[in-house]
Amino acid sequence: MNKKTLIDEYKKYVMPTYTRTPLVLIKGKGSRVWDVSGREYLDFFPGWAVSGLGHAHPAIAAALNKQAKKILHVPNNYYNEWQAKLAKEIINNSFDGKVFFCNSGAEAVEGAIKLARMHGSAKSKYEIITMSDSFHGRTLSTVAATGQTKYKQGFAPLPKGFVHAPFNDIEAIKKKISSKTVAVMLELIQGEGGINVADPGYVKALRRLCTKKGLLLIVDEVQTGMGRTGKMFCYQHYNVEPDIMTLAKSLGGGFPIGATVAKRKFADTLGAGTHASTFGGSPLACSCALAAFDTIRTKKLIYNTKKMGAYLYKKLTLLKAKYNIMKEVRGKGLMLGVELYKPGKTIYEECLHRGLLINCTHQTVLRIMPQLAVSKKEIDKAISILEAVFQKEGV
Repeated sequence: MNKKTLIDEYKKYVMPTYTRTPLVLIKGKGSRVWDVSGREYLDFFPGWAVSGLGHAHPAIAAALNKQAKKILHVPNNYYNEWQAKLAKEIINNSFDGKVFFCNSGAEAVEGAIKLARMHGSAKSKYEIITMSDSFHGRTLSTVAATGQTKYKQGFAPLPKGFVHAPFNDIEAIKKKISSKTVAVMLELIQGEGGINVADPGYVKALRRLCTKKGLLLIVDEVQTGMGRTGKMFCYQHYNVEPDIMTLAKSLGGGFPIGATVAKRKFADTLGAGTHASTFGGSPLACSCALAAFDTIRTKKLIYNTKKMGAYLYKKLTLLKAKYNIMKEVRGKGLMLGVELYKPGKTIYEECLHRGLLINCTHQTVLRIMPQLAVSKKEIDKAISILEAVFQKEGV
């Protein structure tokens, strides 16, 4: 099927819920992807970090192929050995607790919201404080939790029980706490919000405040988890532990899976019949996630993320010194943002035209998040394309 025919069929048969770039991808390997015409692209934004290990990673493909020959689905009213193994792996890499498996980040956040509300139900506590410019998903409750108005338009009335506070402002959170507050939820690096990074002092103060007030601290690691920031999970940069953590995106190495992780003393709050996910924690998904953990460990990808993240940050900072369009470079590891002084749509489009895939979020922030095994050579190529685009734009 050629490009025009496929796009026409999308328009006819697929709901228009995405702003789609007219690019038809059919193959990927590592940091590279190819379109239907055979053109190669350097992918520095692999599916909002879903393909965090790179495209078509052989370990993920092998795990998927091996498991598909055994059994695809085990209903959750039976036991599933792969769930047990993966839950243990997640806990061994994070904090002592238990795991609920689902299929996506929004589902993982839904689970966290339900657990928090059930936890507070005996004392009529249900409100969750979230941050301005946050993003937590596309379901009604996760849209309500999200601190950006544009995602809420047309969906009123949204579920009640969410209060928003400015990011990195502990005093603002103190003022928002009421007798109904049960939890505080945040991303330690706001992805859709523009790669805004939580200050260490703010996070530590927030942990102390939640402990003092008896509030649950929920950390949304859907985009920051699985080594993306130079630690297995971003909260580990801050020397604190959340009470609940949400995971998805790169957890499965490209295969759909999500998880809600809760400390042991809170994990049994959701008992039998209170929450479920039909396809959550399937043998296929868990096998891929186990292979992802093993690959990150054996290939020393967290080390590479730190090293290449520092290299990419340095190269971007050198560009900033040359081009006055760049306002700031920020982020951690291989989750970096370049804030511009003007909208970045044309920069994104010209990078695409020259064979580099990045993202533009919050109108003026270029989001750059290559796979964890990215090389210096690939970074140099991406930087050369970005610089050529800046030169063309005359900035």
